[in-house]
Amino acid sequence: MKIQDIQNLSIQMGISSDFRGQDGVQKFLDNKKKKFQKLSLPEQDEFDKEELENPYLDSIICNIAGSPAGEKEIKRVLVGIDIGPEEILIAKELGNIDLIIAHHPIGKGLAQLADVMSLQCDVLRYYGVPINISEGLMRERISEVARGVNSANHQRTVDAAKLLNFNLMNSHTPCDNLAAKFLKNLIEGKEIERVSDLINILKEIPEYKTAGKIGVGPKIFVGSPENRCGKIALSEITGGTEGSPKLYDKMANAGIGTVVGMHISEEHKKEAELAHINIIIAGHISSDSLGVNLFMDELEKQGIEIVQCSGFTRVSRV
Repeated sequence: MKIQDIQNLSIQMGISSDFRGQDGVQKFLDNKKKKFQKLSLPEQDEFDKEELENPYLDSIICNIAGSPAGEKEIKRVLVGIDIGPEEILIAKELGNIDLIIAHHPIGKGLAQLADVMSLQCDVLRYYGVPINISEGLMRERISEVARGVNSANHQRTVDAAKLLNFNLMNSHTPCDNLAAKFLKNLIEGKEIERVSDLINILKEIPEYKTAGKIGVGPKIFVGSPENRCGKIALSEITGGTEGSPKLYDKMANAGIGTVVGMHISEEHKKEAELAHINIIIAGHISSDSLGVNLFMDELEKQGIEIVQCSGFTRVSRV
């Protein structure tokens, strides 16, 4: 496999696990094409054409190295949750690393993190929140995230990869989609009565079991073990980053009793308490590892060696 093959696989796996379904993702891309066609010619020249093909702009190829560029067969990859210049230097020290794969967005992918957040509206619709409400409340939050990442030094890691001649890419929302689908398939169909029952199920997942050994396994952030779950929503596993805290009241009105997420801010926690929604935080880096592992399994099947770093815990399900 070459780097473009791996990127294509990442996107296709993300689409196959997307709450919107393949048709929903295609509609998302079709709407972008319609907007593009309405632009003036100068605006079309400035438009990033990748937007027309990639529904996950937070997941991109950041640097293509080698001569000719992109033609190197990928046999050994360094994979981490966060990749910075220090991990690029680790790759140089290790030697024989053909590609570095980050989970969290870097470069242009970080600048475009807010673009994927509309996915959350469709996740919430799946769980019964009216789309007009989720879109209305998410609009403000998406704008806030876009402003928040604007000041970052987006190219720092990319520049390090260029200087040291490494292939570099990241897979964020596709891997988060994989984790969300895995958890959804695990939980749906089971009769889970109490919050404690749900916690115990999560703790059996290897990534969460490993995280528990260092004190960051699944935890109840709002509610108690004795609380009944009600409808369980995997609404805070994918979709870029945390949505609007104002959504919890609407989620409660839609019959959601328990939310499983990766992390939660204090503001979100307070709003969830007011809405009487149980919040289970499965774990951030462990949830990221779960999604990345499901992606890495497919690379392993192709004979690619995976070297873990930067918080990534490799668990093979091959």
